[in-house]
Amino acid sequence: MNGQRPGSSLWPWPNQHWTIAIPSPPHIRVYGAGPAGLFAAETLARGGAKVTIVDRMPSPARKLLMAGRGGLNLTHTQALEGFLGTYGQARTRLEPAIRAFPPEALRAWADDLGAETFAGSSGRVFPKAMKASPLLRAWLARLGTLGVELTTRETWSDFSEGPAVLAFGGASWPRLGSDGSWSAAFVRHGLALTAFGPSNAGIAIAWTEGFKQRFAGRPLKGVALSFGGQTMRGEVMITADGLEGGAAYALSPLVRQAAGGALTIDLVPHLGEEDVSTRLSGARKKDSASNRLRKALRLSPAAIALLREGTGSPKALTLQSTGVGGLARAISSSGGVHWDEVDEHFMLKKKPGIFLAGEMLDWEAPTGGYLLQACFATGRAAALGCLRWLAPPGP
Repeated sequence: MNGQRPGSSLWPWPNQHWTIAIPSPPHIRVYGAGPAGLFAAETLARGGAKVTIVDRMPSPARKLLMAGRGGLNLTHTQALEGFLGTYGQARTRLEPAIRAFPPEALRAWADDLGAETFAGSSGRVFPKAMKASPLLRAWLARLGTLGVELTTRETWSDFSEGPAVLAFGGASWPRLGSDGSWSAAFVRHGLALTAFGPSNAGIAIAWTEGFKQRFAGRPLKGVALSFGGQTMRGEVMITADGLEGGAAYALSPLVRQAAGGALTIDLVPHLGEEDVSTRLSGARKKDSASNRLRKALRLSPAAIALLREGTGSPKALTLQSTGVGGLARAISSSGGVHWDEVDEHFMLKKKPGIFLAGEMLDWEAPTGGYLLQACFATGRAAALGCLRWLAPPGP
């Protein structure tokens, strides 16, 4: 089904395409070959435009391929109202784009591409291949069928070339291409940005040297982390610099905003306080403290050692966080171009014909499929906005 044109059953979503009713197709450049840029390019090509994707890296979608090492979490099956709530203050600006291209649409697109999806017990949606490379290969082949050209090792310089869709990404994992360097040109042109910060990052903790050397790389399974009044359950990984993993990433925006503070860990969230007390009191008195914790509560050596790194009990262990990890290893970034700078079609108000998509806009979201869903949806919305802008006025 590669190369389907507008009107195909693959695109049941309202306003999926916008065909330009002019004699000669315009040439539109899409800067950035990540998910938002690639999807903008596909939408533009299906709408009748001639499209060139430009990326400064030697190959496209490097960060997508990195994400695919963990299974490529495309989206989530959560009910849409709750799904939209994960975007916080940016919800009102992202909501129209996501409602127009919701999780079901992204799954239908991936399935048609040959990267059939499935939903795990957590509601997270993945390709059955559990990696990004097959999906990317099929996607690039489809773009080729649609006549889209790809130019690499070329850097965007200014706003003089339009129309264009800019999808540069944020500033996380800069070695993969998204380093936020484009923001300097935006500032020079008087466009407002919020400084980039790490999001979905590890929580930084200054371990003792002995703990770090012995337990870095060990998991803590089935724990509950609390910070700033919020609690997240799941598995986390002890690293040389602190804690990483889903529960840590979910709390990292709060830790970042507070510049660190007291992090509480419940090592046995499946047990109540009374259960813990009863089990420990029934342990053999001649056993060492470590053996009592291991036998009575089934704590791992890493969890037992963790109790000596902070204060409190297995139900409420307090560790002092010094903040979050840097942008170099953060899954995503906060900050970006202020929403006041773009209109409802994602066009820069001060630079007509220039449209923005993806993480370069000022929003952040937790892991779980919310990041990629918004990148696809805004890529599509920016492309449709560009096509609308190019279309001649009606009679």
